[in-house]
Amino acid sequence: MTVVRFPWDEFPSVWIHAPELAVKKHFAYRAAKSGDPTAAYQLVNEMLSEKVVEQLASTFAGIPMTLVSAHAIENVGVNAIPEALANSLAQNLHWRADSGIVQTNIVAHTGADGFSRLARQAQFEGAVIPNQCYLLVDDFVGQGGTLANLRSHIIQGAGKVIGATVLTGKPYSANLALTESTLDALRLKHGCELEQWWQNRFGFNFDCLTESEARYLLKTPIADRIRDKITQAEQS
Repeated sequence: MTVVRFPWDEFPSVWIHAPELAVKKHFAYRAAKSGDPTAAYQLVNEMLSEKVVEQLASTFAGIPMTLVSAHAIENVGVNAIPEALANSLAQNLHWRADSGIVQTNIVAHTGADGFSRLARQAQFEGAVIPNQCYLLVDDFVGQGGTLANLRSHIIQGAGKVIGATVLTGKPYSANLALTESTLDALRLKHGCELEQWWQNRFGFNFDCLTESEARYLLKTPIADRIRDKITQAEQS
């Protein structure tokens, strides 16, 4: 499966609203994740961070912003959390929420290991407004691949992606933009042959990986293990 990915320029850390444990233990979480909009709004309204909302308002003051959420299709239904978060933020910040950009494939990232997340790349379609400023919205950031692909879909349509926010996620995954030192270390460890294999399989080079994705590959001892694990994940 090949997807469009663009290299990272400067990109702010993802704004995370609530701790992962608090979100996943909330009584409305399972229903929201399975597509119940009422449960999703209840979860979002209780987990929304006033501090993060204030930070978003001050950071993007005076910029006409559009919120776009990753409408993820899960094994148990359409995840209702991202759209609920986008709509709640739109109401709080008086911004526009765009529901026309959608994820078109099932990736089943929830509970998946790192190789499965890398192997199953999210794909998006939908109209992008050229030169419009977009803020990405999702329920969770792990390796950041879904946000990276949503960002790239918008860039391909001549939109401007200037930030991202999620309900919860791993704090160390908030830094999406790949650092030069991590990229250099990855290329030094696994060589150009693996990067060429990666480009042929996924359609983009290592410079388009997120920081967490690259670090995950960097921790893998040998290139053959990466190829084997990706192939196994694609076939599962």
